[in-house]
This record gives sequence, C-alpha cells and structure tokens, in this order.
Amino acid sequence: MTDTTLSPKSDASPASRSNAPATQVALSTFSAAQKVQLSIIIVASAGVGLLTASALTPSMAAACALVVFCIGMWATAVVPLHWTSLLFFLIVVVFQIAPAQTVFSGFGSSTFWLLFASLVLNASIRFTGLDQRAAVLIARLLGSSYRGVLGGVIVFALALSFVIPSAIGRIVIMVPIIITLAGRMGYGEGSNGRTGMVLAASFATFMPALTILPANVPNLILSSMAETLYGHQISYADYLLLHFPILGALKAVLMLFVIAWLFPDQDPTHSAKTDGPAAPLSGHERHLLAVLALCLGLWLTDSIHHVSPGWVAMGAAIYCLLPQTNLAAKDCFEKLNYASLFFVVGFIGLGSVISETGLGEVFVHSISAYASFDQSAQLWNVSVLTGISSLVALVTNLPGVPAVMTPMAQDLAALTGLPLSTVLMTQVLAFSNVFLPYQAPPLVAAMQIGNLTIGAVTKVCLTLFFLGAFILWPLDLLWWHLLGLV
Repeated sequence: MTDTTLSPKSDASPASRSNAPATQVALSTFSAAQKVQLSIIIVASAGVGLLTASALTPSMAAACALVVFCIGMWATAVVPLHWTSLLFFLIVVVFQIAPAQTVFSGFGSSTFWLLFASLVLNASIRFTGLDQRAAVLIARLLGSSYRGVLGGVIVFALALSFVIPSAIGRIVIMVPIIITLAGRMGYGEGSNGRTGMVLAASFATFMPALTILPANVPNLILSSMAETLYGHQISYADYLLLHFPILGALKAVLMLFVIAWLFPDQDPTHSAKTDGPAAPLSGHERHLLAVLALCLGLWLTDSIHHVSPGWVAMGAAIYCLLPQTNLAAKDCFEKLNYASLFFVVGFIGLGSVISETGLGEVFVHSISAYASFDQSAQLWNVSVLTGISSLVALVTNLPGVPAVMTPMAQDLAALTGLPLSTVLMTQVLAFSNVFLPYQAPPLVAAMQIGNLTIGAVTKVCLTLFFLGAFILWPLDLLWWHLLGLV
C-alpha cells in the first residue's frame, strides 16, 4: 500500500477551479478507477452496517461497517493511508462507538514509539553516511557467480533487519544501492540479473524479517495489541527462537533458489568491489554503530530486563536527536514522515474497537460452527486458525491480520483449548506468507523504488507462498512441537 497523493489535473489552473463547488473540485482529483473503488467501499460498508443492524447492537453494527470501510480504504489506498486513520478516529469519537481511550490506545503502545524511533534511526543512518558504507560492505559480500551475488544481497538484507526496525526504511536504503551495484556488475536495465538482485533485496529485507519482533509492522501490531488487550508481552528472544529458524532463515534460502530459477542470468561481467582499502570509519559512524549495537543487545536480552523493544529504540532515538551527539540533522524532527505512524495507530485503534464492542466474540461464535474445532486435536486447530488468518490477509493486507484476529484471540483460545500464546503465534504463519504484492506495503514501495513490474513480484510471491504453505508450515509446526508450543 502506498500513500496515494491526490493531485489536481494539470490542465486546471487554480483560477479556473476557484469558482467551482468544493465537492466538484475534490472529486475531480480522483481517477475513474478511484471513484469506482471509493463508491464500492462506501456502499459495501453502509450495506454491512444496515444488514447487521437487526442482529447486532448499534455499536457492533457501526463497528462492523467501520471495519469494512477502513480495511477497504487501506487495502486500495484510494486516499492516503493516514487520512483513513484520522477519519476513523473522528467517526468513533463523534458517534461514541467506543470510548476515546480505546480508539486512541495505539498512541500509548510501544509499537507507536518504536516506529517513531525507526524513522529517527533511518534518518541518522543516512546523515552519518552509514548507508553508503553499507554499499561498500555489500560489494565485498557479493560472490563471483550469479547465485553468489543473490546470496550476498539476501544475507546483508536479512542482517539489516536486526538493526533497522522499519521494512520500508530498509528498502529505501537497500534498493537504490543494489541498483547501482547491478549496473557496475554489467546487469543493465531490464535484465534478469538486475531484476533478480532488486527482488532479492526487496524480499529478503521484508519477508524473513516478519520473524524478528521489531522489524516489521504486522509483528509490532501483534505485539502491541497482545499487550494492550491481554497484558501478554511477547519476548524478542522467544519470538525469534519460535519463528526465525524456519520462517526466517530457511525461507531466505528458498528465496535464493526461487529468484535464481525464475530470473536466471549469466555470472556478472564486472566486479562491484572498489579498488583499494575502504576508508576508515568516521567518528560519527562509529558512534552510531555503537548505539545500534547497544539496541540489538538490549532487544536480544529483553526477557531478562523486561524493557520492550519500542522503549529501547525510543531511548536510542532521543539520544540521536540530542544536538550534542551530532548523529542527526538539526531539522531531523521536523522532516520526519509521520504518515506511517498514523496508519499503524489506526490499525491498533480499529482492533481495540473490535474488542471493546464485542464484535470479535460474535465473529468467533459465527465461524465456530464451520471451523469444526476440536479441543483434542490441537494440530487441526492450529491449521484452521492459520487458514482463517490467511483469508483475512487476502481480504485486507498483512497488518490487517493482527488487527482483526488479535481481539478474538482470547475467545479462540477458549474455543480451541489452545494456549493464548499459541493462538497469537498462528497469525505469524499467515502474515509471513504473502500471496499477492498488494498485501505487503513494503513490497509495493520496493516496486516503485526499484522499478519492478507487478508480474515479476507476483511470480515470486506466488511461488514462495505455495512453498511456504506445503513445506515451511509443516516444518514450523514440527519445530513448535519440539519447543512445546503444540
């Protein structure tokens, strides 16, 4: 999903529009496809609200209509994502669908502050020049064969996920560097080699990182809502141990072979390595590396000190913003892009409203008759829950899985006989397996930045989805069994 900017038509000057009705001017900025999408979303949400009004309480029916409206708007990006969140806040408060502290609960979650901190840390990395240093390091990791090149890109992208807690931030740093390196190695624009390298950077930066707690938005929404709704704090180390070996590391290996198979090319004709020794690290670069290393150390040991990753990152961001450290531009705070923060807070608020109104409990009871849950068959229950979450991901997008499913987790745990933690973790199986690109905002951003075609990204998504469902999911459930989760 991208933040769609609605700009006026180029042939309409401000003077010619000044006498037109405000509504007419606003609507003229939408394309025909956007008008159709907007109409469908409004009609569908109103229809759902009216159809459920007789069976549900007024607050539940209103919440149901809001779920359809917000998820439709976020999924299609007809308007900027943060605009939908702001409208959601307004509607819930004005019409008293839920208390203000419920709809604004996301602002008090560590997720909000972790995302804010990631914006600051990304800005600091660019300010100190560590992003350019990364280009030199990647060049040294690349092998002499095409698969070796892809493998080097994947390894570095995955490593970056441990220190930069923002998928889109990592893509903004990685993809331009990889495009430059591909050109140096003889892979011209439109070649399979360049496409493969950019795909490797994009997918490895995003997909395996869904198993690293602070590295992606769906993980953060899951963690935040579990803490907000149930007081259940998900440990960084436990989350990593449970998911990374199979859905992270093994998926990265599969990713290498899938991309090399779908986009084959010859070995590079030139080396991307620069001649001579690399310039020594500057004082500012060493300073920021020490801050990032400290963050990583505290994230890995959160089960000992019990400080969530969000507050660790927040401390690092505050330190970087201190003028005396000289780790960020003086106007860094003013230039941060806050739109993504409101997008995530909107998702968290929607989940809290679903829980507050009781809509989640109603949904659970309605699907229980069809799901055939059996408290004596835990493996079946886990598989069904994963399937339901995967369907939610198809209808919405990846962040929509924890937003919709987490408020129902307690009821699902009672229905299936599974521990709450197991029910919550089934969501990771679903949102770590991407069926189509629209589900993942970072992949959409990578398509724009890396000039990737929708066809190329879709081929990789579909192949990895089926490999994930038929190979990685069973292996991961076996791993869960060994760890005692199932």
